[in-house]
Amino acid sequence: MRAWTAFSDVEFTLMSTDRNPPGYMTEDLQLREISGPPSYKGITDKSVDYIAIANQSDVIIAYIYANNEDDVVGWQVRPAAGHEAHSAYYPWMIKLRDCKARGLRPSAALAELVRDEIDAPANPRSHVVPGSRQHAVGLAALKQIAGAPPIVAKPS
Repeated sequence: MRAWTAFSDVEFTLMSTDRNPPGYMTEDLQLREISGPPSYKGITDKSVDYIAIANQSDVIIAYIYANNEDDVVGWQVRPAAGHEAHSAYYPWMIKLRDCKARGLRPSAALAELVRDEIDAPANPRSHVVPGSRQHAVGLAALKQIAGAPPIVAKPS
């Protein structure tokens, strides 16, 4: 016995008619932020200042970059550092959220991280490399410094 034979002809006709799906299934979603901690934007096409972050063995694992024009502060991992670079981000992110909540511009937040030197006073796992504040012409240049593969635009 086939599945549709269990329905009457009327029910089958209603189920098989071509009706338009409801709007929520076809319309583009309009995303909007409704809550969350204050945070800087993460991407810019302008130049950035950056600092190097090293682990307890003084191996550079990531860079924190900033740009005042676009209100950007971000984290660029060194792929060679592996998972350690990703797991080290959290305490620095908390510090950056605090800087944003206090209204600090990105360059001032970077300066504060340099002054603080370490990620967490109670259990430091990473620190700012002394004298590492530098300037890069853009995020592509910083990615190259970090050893990350370049972003390749997909052909349209």
